[in-house]
Amino acid sequence: MRFINSLTEGIKIAFLALSINKTRSFLTALCIIIGITMVSVVDAVTTGMDETFDSSMAMLGTNVIYVDKRPWDDDQDWWEIAGRKEMQIDYVDFLTERSKYASDISASANANVNIRYKDKNAERVQLSGTTANHLEVQGLDISEGRMYTQEEVRTAVNVVVIGASLKTALFEEQEALGKQIRIGGQRFNVIGVLEKQGSFLGLGDADNVALIPIYAYSEVYGLRRGIQLGVKFPNEDALVEGEFEIEGLMRQARQLDAAEENDFAINKPEAFKELLEGFKNGLYAVGFGLVALSLLIGGIGVMNIMFVSVRERTKEIGIRKAVGAKSWEILSQFLIEAVAICVTGGVIGVGLAAIATFFIDKAFTATMNFGVIGFAFFICTMVGVVFGFIPAYRAAKSDPIESLRFE
Repeated sequence: MRFINSLTEGIKIAFLALSINKTRSFLTALCIIIGITMVSVVDAVTTGMDETFDSSMAMLGTNVIYVDKRPWDDDQDWWEIAGRKEMQIDYVDFLTERSKYASDISASANANVNIRYKDKNAERVQLSGTTANHLEVQGLDISEGRMYTQEEVRTAVNVVVIGASLKTALFEEQEALGKQIRIGGQRFNVIGVLEKQGSFLGLGDADNVALIPIYAYSEVYGLRRGIQLGVKFPNEDALVEGEFEIEGLMRQARQLDAAEENDFAINKPEAFKELLEGFKNGLYAVGFGLVALSLLIGGIGVMNIMFVSVRERTKEIGIRKAVGAKSWEILSQFLIEAVAICVTGGVIGVGLAAIATFFIDKAFTATMNFGVIGFAFFICTMVGVVFGFIPAYRAAKSDPIESLRFE
């Protein structure tokens, strides 16, 4: 019973002392606040990236590889890649006729453009000129209307399928099907609307897109560069075998000798996972290094301020000991005060992290992890205990007579 009463009394005294010295307590906890804010935000960003990764990869299609001039990781010599021949639409027919494993092969070319409808203008829309089987390769679906046909692709008909965000930007709540929009100075009839996809790794709006037949795209923007081939396989086993097959067929199409290296790249969505892991590891290393430094500086600050607090209250310690307070009660009182400073800093830090996470999620992606919040408070408690112990121990072992004489 005495332990509980002493603990309760120690908490009251600790928070009373903190309330008397608000400014000093806040400045002492400042590094703790910075450290907890950083660790919470870093974890929120990485958690958000993990949560959006699977859905983002689904936007690139399942069991799909992409044949392109450039590798996605772009770690090869820039001049060597720039000198490569461009991809050709004819490769689609070449691969389709010869591949035993591929179920669909498409071609696409992309550009960022502005699209207009009457007085409304949508900026930086990702326009893709594609073959008719683009949706099958990408794993996309139509929510309204239809996709264009192979005949419409072949005859370069000016039809367009738009994303959900583009529909909202141009038509708001109005019907989009049958309307005409202007792309590159030409009119295109809206024949379909894609199902909503969301953002790609939090980096961009995957619904701010428009698809048009690839030969219609050619008439507006040309096809001299930027063509990408998408090769879809029916399952993972076919993907493993088919990747080598497509590489061999592409070497035939490009007429490469056995001694020559590939002058094309085979890209897989899994490459993004490696890039993501590298980014996360770098973020963790920098973030937690700064967190450790902040908590160390904050802990030293707590220790110094507790030494000051012990000195200022030397006579109070002597009086409490004179009326029967045990050494462990004095120890616990000052430990509670040190922990209270750190936990208060943790509460403020988590609050700031929640605000930061909200705004980061609007621009990128971030999700608050409640497990990390609990870990943050554990860290705060441990910093308070470790760095507050020596001043608290000194207070507990002080001589009551000498303390009463202190001026």
